Amino acid sequence: MTKKLETATLANGCFWCTEAIFQRLKGVEFVTSGYSGGTIKNPAYREVTTGRTGHAEAIEIQFNPSIISFQEILDVFFSTHDPTTLNRQGYDIGTQYRSAVFYHSEAQKKVAEIFIEALTKAEIFDNPIVTEVTKFEAFYKAEDYHQNYYNNNKNQGYCRAVINPKLEKFIKKYKDKLKEN
Repeated sequence: MTKKLETATLANGCFWCTEAIFQRLKGVEFVTSGYSGGTIKNPAYREVTTGRTGHAEAIEIQFNPSIISFQEILDVFFSTHDPTTLNRQGYDIGTQYRSAVFYHSEAQKKVAEIFIEALTKAEIFDNPIVTEVTKFEAFYKAEDYHQNYYNNNKNQGYCRAVINPKLEKFIKKYKDKLKEN
């Protein structure tokens, strides 16, 4: 029996951080770091970091909807970054670090819009949510050294200073949704 996987494409700052979080969620089968939302085909990291390609650092998630829903993925997405800062996450600044949901279907679009509306009504954030909800056009896999970055580089400075605190917060909040080791 083969499982039917769905795809979610999300951008919320540095893809190293986002990849490390979503790799640990039950029901998430694959997480790929890459680029989405831009104007050129097959961009390279050095081009994306200039902010001139229009691409955001993003992740492509393959998930099993019978284990985790798109709404649950959005819950993790919105609670693990600041969706109120335009083109910025922490010290990472530029359009390549924007918050975005690149929807793959009208159903995903609707879920994302309803989710943002609910967060806004509940006044979860002090400032307005600026996350863009944009139709998915293309995803370009990042260079190999970006894949599985945190797991391969846990002692690197950025991992210790930025990713570790995010992971600790995530693990504490979502311990019931974590994969078994």
